[in-house]
Amino acid sequence: MRHWQLGIVCALSLCAAGCATVQTTEPGAVGIDRKQRMLVSEEEVEKGAEQAYAQEVQQAKTTGKLNTNAQLTTRVRHIAQRLIPETKAFRPDAPAWKWEINTLQTDDMNAYAMPGGKIMVYSGLVDKLQLTDAELAAVIGHEISHALREHTRERVSRAYAQQLALAGLAVFTGAGDAAMGVANQVASVTFQLPHSREQESEADIMGLELMARAGYDPHSAVSVWQKMMAAEKSAPPQFLSTHPSPGNRIEELQARIPKVLPLYQAAIKKA
Repeated sequence: MRHWQLGIVCALSLCAAGCATVQTTEPGAVGIDRKQRMLVSEEEVEKGAEQAYAQEVQQAKTTGKLNTNAQLTTRVRHIAQRLIPETKAFRPDAPAWKWEINTLQTDDMNAYAMPGGKIMVYSGLVDKLQLTDAELAAVIGHEISHALREHTRERVSRAYAQQLALAGLAVFTGAGDAAMGVANQVASVTFQLPHSREQESEADIMGLELMARAGYDPHSAVSVWQKMMAAEKSAPPQFLSTHPSPGNRIEELQARIPKVLPLYQAAIKKA
C-alpha cells in the first residue's frame, strides 16, 4: 500500500489506537531518519511477537530442534550479547528489552529478530555459508535492526489498513482477540512476507553500525552477501524482487563502511 493510501485509511478509520507518524529510532552515525506511519501500538505488536515466538520455540522443542548444537547456541548468544548494548545508539530503551536468543537445527538458511528482541538463528545459515563470528554479527545485527526500526509493526499496520479498507471497519475491539490477531500477523510477516526494499536497506545500514560499535569488522557484512551470491545458482533482477539484489546491497554496504569504520576502530582500541 502506498504511503498516501495508508494515510487516507488512517484518517478515515478513526481506530482506537489512531494512526501515528513516529520516529522509532535515533538516526545514529548512519543517519536513518525516515518516519513511519503506524496503525497499531508498539505494545500490541510486542505482545503478539511474544506469543508468536513462544509458539515457534515450543514447536522447536517438541521436534527436538531447539538449541541442539550447544556450541552454536553459545556462539550466537555471545555475539548477540555484544551487539545488544550497542542498540542504545538507536534506541535507549532497547538494551533493557526482554531479549531471547535461540538457535534452530535446520538446513534452511534463515535468521530473524521479532519485535522486542526475540532472536532465532537457523543452523543451516551458519553451516552452509561457514560464517565467521564477524559475518554472523552482520546477520544478527541486520535482524536486530529490523526490530529496532519496528519494521514488523509497520508491516502489520499496513496489513490492518488494507483490511480496514476492504472490510469498511473503523475499530478493532477486544484486547484478547486483538492480541491474538497481532500474533498471527507477526508470524505471517516474519515467515511468509518479505521485507520491503526500503526496510532491508535500513536494516543493512543500521546493522553495519551495530557490528562496528560492537568491535566486528564491518567489511564482513560485504563478505556475507558475497557468500550468499555464491550459494545461490541464480538471483532475480532487482525489479522482480521485493529485496535489493545482492550486488546492489554489496555496493551500498561498501559505500557506507567508511562512515562506520571509525566506530569499529574505536571499539577495537577500547577492547
